[in-house]
This record gives sequence, C-alpha cells and structure tokens, in this order.
Amino acid sequence: MSSDRESMSSLTEDLENSSSYIEFEDSELFVASQWQLIWWRFRRHKLALVATAVVAIFYTVCLMPEFLSVHEPRSEESTRAFVPPQRVHFFDGRKPVLPYVYGLDGKRNEITRAMEWQEDQTVVYTIKYFVKGHEYEWLGLIPSNTHLFGLDYKVGKKDPIPLYFFGTDRMGRDLWSRLMYGTRISLSIGIVSVILMLLLGVLLGGLSGLRGGTTDLIIQRVIEFLRAIPTIPLWLALAASVPADWGVLKIYFAITIIISLIEWTRLAREVRGRFLAMREEDFVIASRLYGSSELRIIFRQMLPSFYSHIIASTTLAIPAIILSETSLSFLGLGIRPPAISWGVLLFEAQNLQAVAKAAWLMIPGLFVLVSILAMNFMGDGLRDAADPYG
Repeated sequence: MSSDRESMSSLTEDLENSSSYIEFEDSELFVASQWQLIWWRFRRHKLALVATAVVAIFYTVCLMPEFLSVHEPRSEESTRAFVPPQRVHFFDGRKPVLPYVYGLDGKRNEITRAMEWQEDQTVVYTIKYFVKGHEYEWLGLIPSNTHLFGLDYKVGKKDPIPLYFFGTDRMGRDLWSRLMYGTRISLSIGIVSVILMLLLGVLLGGLSGLRGGTTDLIIQRVIEFLRAIPTIPLWLALAASVPADWGVLKIYFAITIIISLIEWTRLAREVRGRFLAMREEDFVIASRLYGSSELRIIFRQMLPSFYSHIIASTTLAIPAIILSETSLSFLGLGIRPPAISWGVLLFEAQNLQAVAKAAWLMIPGLFVLVSILAMNFMGDGLRDAADPYG
C-alpha cells in the first residue's frame, strides 16, 4: 500500500513538473521577440547552420588574407611556372606525424622543353605554424610578418622555402596566397554592393510606396527602364566605360557602384508593395499627424516590420553580386590586375591550353561555387525563419 502511495505521489510530481515545463515554454514563446523567434526556427534548419559556418569561414579569410598567405601574392618566379599542388602528408606509414611535404624536383622535358615537376622524397620539410615571412600591414594598419603556416628558410637565403598548396600559375605566383587575397575583394564587393542596394532600394521604394502619385510614377518608370535593358550588355557597357588608367581603388568602387545600380530595383519593388499596404495603417497616419518626416516614418516606423524579409533578400542578393563581379573580371571588364579577385584568377584559366597543362588554375571556380551555394542555403534558412508563426 505504501509503495502504491509512493508511486502515485511520484507520478503527480512528474505531471506537475511537466505541466510547469510546458507553461514555462509557452510563456517564453509568447513573450519572445521577433528576432528570438527567427533564431529558434533558424536553428532547426541544419543545412542553413552548416552553410552559415562555411560563410563565416570565408569572411574570416576575408579579414586576414595576409596572415593566411604563404608567399607574397604578386611575387613572380619564372623558373617555377605551373608547379602542381604539393601533397601534404599526415602519416609516416601508419603513424600520424606533423604535416610535411616533400621537396620539389624539376626537370625539363627534352621533347617539349617544358618543366616537369615531381616530389623529391629524399627531402622532407615539416610544415610549421606562426612562421616569419613577407611583411604586410593587417587592414593597412598593423605591420607584421607572421603567417599561420610555412616552411623554414634555407641557409643564406632570405626567402622561405616554397610551399604551394594549390600550385603556381604561368608566372610562378603562388595560387593559394592569391586566392586568400582574392577572397577579400570578391566578398567585400558583395557586402558593399548590398549596402548600396539597401540604401537605394529602401529609400526609393519607400518614397514610392509612401507618397504615391507623381513620385511613385517617376520611380517606377525608372525601375522599368533599368529592368528592361538586358543585364549583361548593360554591365559590359558600364564596365567598359571605366577608364583603363584608373587605380585599383577607383576601379573597385566603380565596379561596386555599377553592380549596385541594377540590383536595387528588385528590392525597391518589394518595399513599395509592402509600404502601399501599410501606409493607411493607424500608426503611419498617427506619425504623419504628429509631424514626423517621411524619412523618419520610413526608417523608424514602417521598415522595422519588414526587417526579416530584407535580411533574407539581401542574403540571397550577395551571391548574385559576387557572381556578377566574377563574370565581369573573367571577361576582363571588372577588377583588373594588379588587383586580385576570384574573377581575375579565373581570367588566367581562359586559355584552354593552360588549363590542360595546369588544371589547378580552375580551383578559384571551386571557391566561387562553394561560397555561392553556402550563401544561398543560408539565405533559404533565413527566408524560412522569417515567418516564425508559419
């Protein structure tokens, strides 16, 4: 009898605990902010979480390419043209050891007179971390010569022993180091272009939807005109108008503005449609009666209800902008040498003969593919999470 009473009391306690747990969860759900609801739903999207981690890695590279590079990216070594990627070894037989590479042995083919490279297994170099190398200024501010990994110096030499993870190009430049630097330009163009796209799309789309009338008519006709022009010919025409003697910085901002001039139209249409439905709401009318300016109504009153959609839209717009820059640079009309971007690196792979001889020149295309897929998966996750009650 006593055992039955004990079991009943324990069951009652369990029910009370479970009901209080449910009440706690419900109360937490009811008082959660919009951003908390979005985050809770986004966490359940496993593929989007993995994609977000990949995007974070890419932008980490974007912040510190100098530290991650092995050689100076513009340093040419004609005797080391088209060196294949060096294989990194992690085991000595079956025993795990510190990562190491074999030395390089180059011989000239007696028939084609081209250099042929192979591993010299009599020479072993252990990869070391936080080594000294070429000097740089991190973010243009902090001077340093420390790099994440590299090899030792030869006796009497001031340059480190070559380490080519991704091989070299036709001028003997290290493709790994050039990819690290190219990531900064290609990904930063996506961010800068999205910021410009947001400013133009939200401002002009907001004014068009809030004011209506003549303002709406003019803005919509401009959008229709821009969208009626084929995108690629328009980009080519605008990019070709950039003077060839401009410096790297000027060309960078010119290409960024050119790409943004097209991408803002889609967002402006979406903002206009949302604002047309909201401008008769009580809180908008009250703000007008209170004497608030149109910019304040747009950015402080109406835009916050549209944040989740804007975040999802801009996340999906970044890959399109990166592809646009890569395409223009690949055609020789975007970022130009000596600047380094993914498109500039792929420009080296235009020659089919060079690709047949050095297939590793296509590795930047893999970086483009992975980053675009990751950003699209992350954008899909944000878009699905933007409606937490759905």
